[in-house]
Amino acid sequence: MTPDDLVAEIPSLYAFARALVRDEHLAADLTQDTLIRAIERSHQHRNDAPLGAWLKRILRNLATDRARRSDREVVVDDVDAQWHDDEYTVDPANVVDRASTRDELEDALARLPFILRSTVLLHDVEGWTVQQIADVDQIGLPAAKQRLRRGRMALVSALAAGDERRHLLKGVPMRCWDARQHISDYLDGTLDGGTARTVEAHLQTCPTCPPLYAALVGVHGAVGELRDTDAVVSPSLAERLTALVTAALRSDEHERSS
Repeated sequence: MTPDDLVAEIPSLYAFARALVRDEHLAADLTQDTLIRAIERSHQHRNDAPLGAWLKRILRNLATDRARRSDREVVVDDVDAQWHDDEYTVDPANVVDRASTRDELEDALARLPFILRSTVLLHDVEGWTVQQIADVDQIGLPAAKQRLRRGRMALVSALAAGDERRHLLKGVPMRCWDARQHISDYLDGTLDGGTARTVEAHLQTCPTCPPLYAALVGVHGAVGELRDTDAVVSPSLAERLTALVTAALRSDEHERSS
């Protein structure tokens, strides 16, 4: 494995990350972290093993580690119990109608456990075969098929259960996640006027975001009070840090010249 080999894999690795997480910034972070992890563990790669598959396994593991369980996450055992019940059913028109709205479909997908969500996305969006998914996850074909089946069932159940949230958010401008991504800039007063007004309108009508914003304001104020106005760098500390920086720069220059 050479640096050129890793560079050649970057496009497909990034595309794989985008397929998993549907977020360009997180996909870029995962791609970078994967390359770093691969360099650190290069001794673990067998030369006869496809480099791309090895890198994708690393990335998949990193993405799984980063995924955090949400309070709104579908409980897979509950879904299995529902689908085992002969009396359980859904309104297909309602489910398909919600699935046709991208925001609601992505909201339902976000409620799936990551391992199921990523399996559905890789298979049904990216066109991967179940065998390819099994190979990347290093599991058997039956287990991969079970993940796909469970993921699809959980997605239908999540869409069917979304009526209450749809009702609560009816007429609310901007999606919650979009508003929450702007909250920090809104707090600092750095948003452009149009976006700021939309965020304000969202906060006035959304049932869940105002408490989050209030908490951010309160924590921001509390953190600001931690500032130590008496903090002064002592001469000895300044001397020690200066020596450290000087030594590091000289070492770097030496390495570059050698």
